[in-house]
Amino acid sequence: MTERRTRMRRTLVERETELAIVDEALDLLAGPAPDGGGALLAFSGPAGLGKTTLLAELRRRAHARSCTVLAARGGEQEQSQPFHVARQLIQPQLAGTSEHELRAALGSWYSIVGPALGLCAPEQGSPPDPQGLRDGLDWVLTHLVVKRAPVTLVLDDAHWADPESLGWLAAYAPRAEHLPLLLVVAYRPDELPAHADAFRTLPGRSGQRPLSLAPLTAPAVATLVREAIGEHADDAFCNEAWAVTTGNPFEAVELTAKIRDEGLAPVEASAPLLRDLAAAQRGSGLVERLERLGPSTVRFAWACAVLGTAIPQDLAARVAALGAEEAVDATGRLREARILSAATEEPDAGLEFVHPLIATAIYRAIPDALRVALHGKAAAAVIDAGLGPSAAARHLLETHPENDPWVVRTLREAAGENLRAGAPEAARRQLARALREPPDFDERAAVLYELGCASLLTEPANTVNHLRAALAEPVDDPALRQGIVIRLAQVLAHSDRLAEASESLAREIPHTHDVRARLRLQSEQFMWDAFNAAETDSPARSRRLARLADRLAGRDLTERYVIGLRTWDACLRGEPVEVVLHHAGRVLEQPFSWAYEDRGFEVPVLVAMAHMYADRPGRADELFEAGTAEFERQGWRGAHLSFGYSLRAYIRFRRGRLAEAEELVRAGLQLAERVGRGTPVHWYTIAILITTLLARGRTDEAWALAREHEFGRPFPAAVVFPDSQTVYAELLLARGDAKAAAAELEEVDRRLTPRGIQNPAWCPWQLHLARAVAGEDPERARALAGDALRRARAFGAPSGIGQALRVSAEVAAPGDRAGLLREAVAVLATSPAEYELARALAALGTELRDEELLTRAVVTARECGADALAAESTDTLLGLGGALPCRTSREDRLTEDELRAAERAVQAGPAREPGTDWELSAACRKLGTDLTGLPAALAAYPR
Repeated sequence: MTERRTRMRRTLVERETELAIVDEALDLLAGPAPDGGGALLAFSGPAGLGKTTLLAELRRRAHARSCTVLAARGGEQEQSQPFHVARQLIQPQLAGTSEHELRAALGSWYSIVGPALGLCAPEQGSPPDPQGLRDGLDWVLTHLVVKRAPVTLVLDDAHWADPESLGWLAAYAPRAEHLPLLLVVAYRPDELPAHADAFRTLPGRSGQRPLSLAPLTAPAVATLVREAIGEHADDAFCNEAWAVTTGNPFEAVELTAKIRDEGLAPVEASAPLLRDLAAAQRGSGLVERLERLGPSTVRFAWACAVLGTAIPQDLAARVAALGAEEAVDATGRLREARILSAATEEPDAGLEFVHPLIATAIYRAIPDALRVALHGKAAAAVIDAGLGPSAAARHLLETHPENDPWVVRTLREAAGENLRAGAPEAARRQLARALREPPDFDERAAVLYELGCASLLTEPANTVNHLRAALAEPVDDPALRQGIVIRLAQVLAHSDRLAEASESLAREIPHTHDVRARLRLQSEQFMWDAFNAAETDSPARSRRLARLADRLAGRDLTERYVIGLRTWDACLRGEPVEVVLHHAGRVLEQPFSWAYEDRGFEVPVLVAMAHMYADRPGRADELFEAGTAEFERQGWRGAHLSFGYSLRAYIRFRRGRLAEAEELVRAGLQLAERVGRGTPVHWYTIAILITTLLARGRTDEAWALAREHEFGRPFPAAVVFPDSQTVYAELLLARGDAKAAAAELEEVDRRLTPRGIQNPAWCPWQLHLARAVAGEDPERARALAGDALRRARAFGAPSGIGQALRVSAEVAAPGDRAGLLREAVAVLATSPAEYELARALAALGTELRDEELLTRAVVTARECGADALAAESTDTLLGLGGALPCRTSREDRLTEDELRAAERAVQAGPAREPGTDWELSAACRKLGTDLTGLPAALAAYPR
């Protein structure tokens, strides 16, 4: 391609403006200025206007400034091959690297991005989600840019880039200006896909929108003609050359070469001949010119057009059914005719067409039936060359169904590779094509199942159809049938169709004869029933679950999942804390991963959350830390990680660490927004953020958030914690709309009470309702609060008891308030619930007008980030003539006094002297446990 590059350099005319912008960007990128940095440049224009030539010159100038250049080009025939462009960009930078060096360079991202980039084979296990893979590609590219700065990344023919690569780069593009990276793309504006619209709108460093290349003027074409033929070319001849090429640089350069080859005199008398010469460079004229080169050359050109870019000569020869010498001769003729050239100057780099216009014209000229046959031959040749099923699959997508088992097998293998590499949409296309082949009768269910797995994230409705169709097939493999049923229930549940999920499992259980398989299906049904807010048979289901779980020993994962569901059910129903923690301990006797390949993460999450409600938030936090680390290692950075961040934020909220909770839940919200609004994870995240904002006293911000995210009716069918409708009622109550809040809470009562969900530690709807009706019906308010207190005592978690005592005092007769509040403070003092303790201290201090209690309330409220409560308590304290306490920073490690107090309490056990020991109180809050969990927490505390 040396001669071609030379020609490009010589004929780059009327691009001074674009080159000046390029030079400015490169100077800033490679210059010493401290405020220099990266930029985004986008060049757009129809085919032939010189985008490729301009980018070649840009690469030359970048190399001259010692920039690292990453280059890739989209291909019309490679669009269905996932990560084709990403591999072009990154693979050369890591070529020749050993596996050990690769693992060291990519770190924890090795198994996530390695398969997508073709650097390693996919590992067995659950694949990364697309967002996790994008995050990994972001990290790899950023790491390369920083390590090899300054970097110029050039993507030509972006409109033909594969969707996976193009979507990633479009999302990454805004980062360019914050890195030593010049990101340059060129595309045809009418063919750029919607998911790459960012390239149309992102401004560059100087505020430029995409630069549209204009056709050459008549003087510019005259310059090209005279440069190629001689200065003696007259004006009329040059003007006609401009007219017949319409100023298209590619056509103008090719026309001048043809004039030179034909020996045409560049005079006015020859001008009428130019139109025919120009026509021979495109469309039917190009095809006629190709046909004159001979049948074997035509077949070779057709084979190259089918294979795409960077075409191995021997592979094209096999597709064209030519011998080695014939292929060499054909290549020579096509190069002489300026149809083919070397892909790069590297040896053995393969062949490519001189211009994509030529490739497109030749490809479209292949007779339809023959083109299909050539794709079939290309698929077989690719497999025989050892390039793998993924490379062959793009050809098989272009063939007609022929009931060929080899085609089905190859497409399934390719889909499996792509699914494990994080390209589910490519896998879906390949499996859909395999289904049309069609597969053998006994293989159809397996293909439908795999198709359902591939479309799970992108097309849940179609996934349901595929899986139901798979169940309608005769399935001889019990494991396959079980997998289909479980996957169907999963997608139904994640689509907020929990009743259907349960029903699909219920239909299958009676027909499942293997005891272990039946138990697995039962565990799945129990789980989705637990999440179904509209379940009608909840008490009976709880009894069945208790009978089953209590006789299981936890011998395998399925038994431990059942026991985990029993843990959660006991928590919801307010069974004693000891029962909840007993079952949770049975589950966690052995390692309990959050990322088993064929399991959801729901049960591990429920077991961790049960610890939180049982006043072991420190242990819950440990479990979530380990679980979210697993998500990140797996590349699950969408809904999974959002759940992890958001629920961990809720644990911090329950501990009274409100600032940390807000930071975590906002990180969860960012991830949830990428998953999509209205999804279960979005409901969780918004509910937790609203709860946190209310605790911090930012009611108006919480209301604005609810309006922005349409948080309100209709509420989801799935159980959400904290309960969405209860949170919404709490928000209404904070805004002073007690009547509307009461109406929502009455409905919560009608929804939860028939299900036997009566633990105020999980959902304090009675306490909120008591506050809502206290003004109009104080007796009812006291009855509601009293009932909630009774239930909280039955459960036994100090935080829940303390909250119920505080609200009971709020609605009690004046003479009863102080006693209730004293008990609340005493109970909460040895709980991990710092925010609830601050509220009880403030209420008791205000009730007794006690400066010491109010001072402690101010300090505690400040430490947990309850800004409004701290301000209110401060005003009350100052009004009593008290002194404002000094601000202190939070210290998470135990002081010596706190450690000794905790050790004394453990040694004393139940015989501990009554009274409030504030050193012991601080130890409980820092360790994240109540008194009963103090021995275990202290034993695990690093000294």
